[in-house]
Formats: sequence, structure tokens, C-alpha cells
Amino acid sequence: MTGRSRTSRRTVLTALLAGAVSVPLLGAAPASSVPATALELPRPTGPHPVGHRTLHLVDPRRSDPWVPAARGRELMVSVSYPARSSGGRPAAYMTESEAQRLLEAKGLAGVVPAATVAGTRTHAQAGAPPAPGRLPLVLLSPGFSMPRTTLTALAEELAARGYVVAAVDHAYESVGTEFPGGRVPPCVACDRVGVDVDEATVVRGRAADLSFVIDELTDRRSTGALARLIDPGRIGVAGHSIGGAAALATMAADRRVRAGVNLDGGFFVPDAGHGIGGRPFMMVGAEAVHGPGNTASDWAETYDRLHGWKRWLTVSGAGHFSFTDIPWLAEQLGLPDPEVPLSGERGWYITRDYVGAFFDLHLRGISQPLLHGPASSHPEVHFHRP
Repeated sequence: MTGRSRTSRRTVLTALLAGAVSVPLLGAAPASSVPATALELPRPTGPHPVGHRTLHLVDPRRSDPWVPAARGRELMVSVSYPARSSGGRPAAYMTESEAQRLLEAKGLAGVVPAATVAGTRTHAQAGAPPAPGRLPLVLLSPGFSMPRTTLTALAEELAARGYVVAAVDHAYESVGTEFPGGRVPPCVACDRVGVDVDEATVVRGRAADLSFVIDELTDRRSTGALARLIDPGRIGVAGHSIGGAAALATMAADRRVRAGVNLDGGFFVPDAGHGIGGRPFMMVGAEAVHGPGNTASDWAETYDRLHGWKRWLTVSGAGHFSFTDIPWLAEQLGLPDPEVPLSGERGWYITRDYVGAFFDLHLRGISQPLLHGPASSHPEVHFHRP
């Protein structure tokens, strides 16, 4: 991971509260400074109600790369999809146990109530019946140590536009993911990456995970009605941070994936970009880290290996987490990151508009002028090497 990516190991909630609410290393803030307030994700703009199901998938053919004694490779998957009707019970954002583990991991218990984070209102209905149709599938992979929930707003937005979206948690790579039976496995990878394994191990493992999820979601024996929703000829993948590297690696390893997006992640794998042929790929990241002037980034060399439709976009004032739910929720708590000029609201709109446009173009064939070049409606977004 890049230096900025490594900071994600302070956990998603540390980043959410960075600067405005201090953790012990920064000088503790009193718990009373953060009121227990109701949080809500941005409302999707698409025409469809959104349904939600949680799947526990186990690949018995693979040993877990972090805990070989485990019985297969376990994944938790949140599937968002167009539903038949609205008005059902809202899907949970995360469990209180997950929220509590995240807070405890970095000494934030008592600063923000776990129930406040866990109770974030979503705009999906738990278990709602799927709407009829054959729809594109998009997989989402989160940043290192972060749970899949940090990409929930994007999942709901795409589902409301007419996609089946699978957000994937990779076992032992998150500090707070609850598995059946109330198990919350430790983030074993957090202690090993950079010590006895490198980031490429994470990237390749996630690529295998995502291919397995495609296998399961397109197999009617495994997922029934969900599988009937999916058009296996229209599959895309996107990810944040190291999840973005996994998006490209999945395309290289799995020809079923037609298009991919990296949200502010390094690529880490040697010769990243080789092997995807003419399939489209888009990179969207913070200008300070992934602009052409930063020679520490591997984006320029990766971009040059891409031979199909491609875009290299950077966003002025963005931070590493600007492409996730985190800043949006932080600002509702009155806790914006003072080191990130771009507001959480603006970061969300940019992420929504460009990721949505990319998949609408490449998985649905809908023309997208927004992707042609700079737009006055999005002045923070810069196009490089057209």
C-alpha cells in the first residue's frame, strides 16, 4: 500500500473522526463532545427501490491465506438489487458488535457510541423480493482493514439505477466483520502485511475471492432468485484503495469481468494492467496522491499498460476516504477532517456521478458525456493523458 493507504490501518472510524475527534495518540476528546445523533446515508437517485440480502459464502477448495487451519475461505457479501416495491424494513448498516470492534480497535470506544454507527439509516429493504429482469452485476471490494459497509452508499446508488451489487468482506482482512454465530475474526492481515507478506498477496487473494463470488452469484443452485437477476455477460468490479487494485487484478484473472474502477488505490502487482486486453478501466483518486506530478504513485505506468477505453481522473481537495461513506457520515456528526478540503457531500456526488457514468456506459451502453472530458459541473475533476 502507499503511505496514505497504510494510514487506513488506523481503521475506518479513526479516519472518519480524524483531526476533529482525537484518539489517544492525538490527545483524547471527551465522549460528551460527540452526541448520539441519527446518521443517514445519501438517498439513491435511481428509479428503483433497493433490496438487500447478506450472504455467507465459503469456498471449500481454497485454504484461507491468513489462517490456513480455517475450513475454507470465508466471505461475507452484502447484495443490493432493484426490488419490487418500497416500504419494507431498512437493512442494517452494520451490527453493533462490528461497530464496537472498530471503535475498540483504536481506542475510540466511548468517543462515538457504537449504536450510533451501527444504526446509520440505509435506503435498502432487508430481504425485499427482487424486481424482474436480467441486470448487470457489479462487485465492490473495500480498502485494507475496512469493512464492506464503507461502500454502502455506492452499492445502493448502483442498485437503484438497475444493477445487482455485491459488496465483499474478505475474512481476516477487516477489523470488524461479523460472521454467522456472532464471530468477529481478528484482522490477521493487519499484523502481517509489510512484515512477512506484501500487498500483492492481498491483491491476488482478493481477485480469487471476487471470482468465487461471481461463481456463486451466477449459480442458481447457490443463490436462486438472485442468480436469475444477473446477466453473466455484463459484470463489472470496483474497489477502494487496495480493493481498487483487486478490481484490476480480477479483470486480468477472470475474462467474465468486462469493466473495472479503482478508487484511490495503488496497484502493487508487477505489470498491473497487462492481461485485460481492450476492456475498459477507470482510475479516480485524490490529486495530491495520484496526480501526474507524484512519482511515487504507480498510476502512470499502469495507465500506459491499458490498451482499451481508459480514464485517469483526479479530484482536487480529495482525501483517501473521499470516495467512501466515511466523510458523509463524519460531517453529520460535525466532525469533518480538517486536512481534507473537499466536503463529504461533494466527494459523494463526484463518486456517484463518475462511477455511475462509467458502468452505465460500459455495462448498459448508455452514452455518458461526463466521461468525455472536464465538466463545469464538476470543476474538481481533472482528466490526465486523454
